[in-house]
Amino acid sequence: MKKKIAVPVKDGILDGHFGHCSHFALLDIADNSIVAEELVAAPPHEPGLLPPFLADLGVTDVIAGGMGNRAIQIFNQHNVNVFVGAPQISAVELVNGFLNKSLSFTANYCDH
Repeated sequence: MKKKIAVPVKDGILDGHFGHCSHFALLDIADNSIVAEELVAAPPHEPGLLPPFLADLGVTDVIAGGMGNRAIQIFNQHNVNVFVGAPQISAVELVNGFLNKSLSFTANYCDH
């Protein structure tokens, strides 16, 4: 199964506030392994912009620390799965943990 997973990052580590990150790590997945990785600059923060922006890039899943409920709803409308409460580690570590089911998620720590 092919996937493209987006992780909001700052200096290579998960950025805890999804909507204000500077970049997204986009990781292409095939046969449950990372096959490609790219770093994409995030557009300026504007409510509701990031879900269609990432969906247009082919993203199927997002791993984040915190995210507002409205953003999650918009992602779902674009058929993008959202996983929140991820620890602040590198994008590659997050995705590998997600793929091998060893990644632990906590509560969504975004309150808006």
